[in-house]
Amino acid sequence: MKTHTELNRRAFLKTASAATLGALAAGYPNRVLSAETPAELEKIKATADTVIILWMGGGMASTETFDPKRYAPFEKGMSVQKVLSTFPTIDTAVDNIKLTAGLEKVAKVMDRATLIRSYTAGDLGFILHSRHQFQWHTCYAPPQTVAAPHIGSVIARTLGPKNPALPAFIDIGQRFDLGEGEELKAFHTAGFLGSEFGPFLIANPEEAVKAVRPPEGMSPSRFANRDKFFKQLASKSPITQLGSDYQKESLLRSLDNANRLLSSDAAKAFDLTLEPKESYAKYNTGRFGLGCLLARRLTEAGARFIEVTSEYIPFQYWDTHENGHARLVEMKRAIDAPIAQLVLDLEARGLLDRTLIVLASEFSRDALVEGKPGNEVKGQVAQPDIIEDLKFYGMHRHFTDAGSVLCFGGGLKKGFLWGKTADERPCKTIENRVVIEDLHATIYRAMGISPKLAYEVEKRPFYVTPDGKGKAIKELFA
Repeated sequence: MKTHTELNRRAFLKTASAATLGALAAGYPNRVLSAETPAELEKIKATADTVIILWMGGGMASTETFDPKRYAPFEKGMSVQKVLSTFPTIDTAVDNIKLTAGLEKVAKVMDRATLIRSYTAGDLGFILHSRHQFQWHTCYAPPQTVAAPHIGSVIARTLGPKNPALPAFIDIGQRFDLGEGEELKAFHTAGFLGSEFGPFLIANPEEAVKAVRPPEGMSPSRFANRDKFFKQLASKSPITQLGSDYQKESLLRSLDNANRLLSSDAAKAFDLTLEPKESYAKYNTGRFGLGCLLARRLTEAGARFIEVTSEYIPFQYWDTHENGHARLVEMKRAIDAPIAQLVLDLEARGLLDRTLIVLASEFSRDALVEGKPGNEVKGQVAQPDIIEDLKFYGMHRHFTDAGSVLCFGGGLKKGFLWGKTADERPCKTIENRVVIEDLHATIYRAMGISPKLAYEVEKRPFYVTPDGKGKAIKELFA
């Protein structure tokens, strides 16, 4: 007997796989379309050259992090109704912005930040992390009739690499051999845009340098021969034979790009052993922290789009189905110092103003509400009315009506707060709601890209925001 979640996951995989095969058959998206006039496009001035996404995969509870509510310390026998925040509130560098305990270092750099507290996840039916992560990263709800590209791939295709030697889109920290790996692969792709615009994947930042070196013990001549042979195989593969000429050429260009990186000085950016020990130690809180260090080094080297993830694995990290409070103590320890240090280092190097940092998660969490008020879904986590065990103290249910997005640099305002949520449960958005198409439009606008931009695929326009209707939140810009 399959559970509801298993059936939804299987359906998601089936449609995602079909879309991927459809992308292989798609022809070259050789026309860039826009509903805006040249004069309107001229008004979109880029305020950033690079984007860094800090991805809190699994559902980061906003009331436990960037949107504190009434603190209720643990007491055996307490009512779950009291649990709105399991951390006390702390001050920040901005008088009207408060965070929760455990984020003291981030609190000190909030005078460089724009904080959105009113992000609202899409209504996608029975909640499945991979579906919401798909929508967050592509701006489209699955399934789609064509393979929707990741936002990083759109930026890579539209703007090209900032440094020709570096991949335009680099993804750090996510493994695909655990949990919902196949589902995650569905949006870690350039889709119909072609392989050359897909992510350069680095699962472990400590081993990043291995990705830009020939295998240990292999001579340059042997590696060159193997590269040549692999290209021949790739061009004759049964899979690529199904694809269009453009997709085949894109795959071969991606191999050329990877090979060029191996012989470039830019490859040094991937080698964390070259970082001074004192600097390395400031970031070394684990894989995510070192991912932030790698992102800083890559930004210095001229990367265009970087995503660093705390990694999504079902029932681990931010996916707090139990032990919510204890888990977040550890998650905050992992992210607090690296995020603050990334901001300070980019600022010291004169790079922060032209680098847009966006910290986000697919949705938030609550102790009681599953989904959102007025559109609740079947609860997936048992939550007793009276808490006798510490493992039930925390935010264990998926809440989609409000979430936090933290931004730095990239031309956005400093020390700025946008959106408001209710102080009592349900802690829903009550002012300045932000949806995914408008958040994407804001990121695109910072990069000088119109939210109405479209690529032609299968003789139809595919807009970077659905129907080109995403609207940048102009109030966020300085």
